[in-house]
Amino acid sequence: MKPVAILGIVLIVLGIGALVYQGFTYTTREKVLDLGPLQATAERQKTVPLPPIVGIVAVVAGVALVIAGGRKRG
Repeated sequence: MKPVAILGIVLIVLGIGALVYQGFTYTTREKVLDLGPLQATAERQKTVPLPPIVGIVAVVAGVALVIAGGRKRG
């Protein structure tokens, strides 16, 4: 299989994942109090939303790469 087609398949999978999950969440640890030797931290969850257009563009680009990678030159 050609590398272009493999990249296309990866883009399709990532695009479908972006459409299904519509974003991702991660946790950060932030200092909320710092008074000399006394420190307090808090874990906060942050969400990064992915608009559906990102997934659609990735799927379309992946399909185009699979088609381009499957064509024979000649």
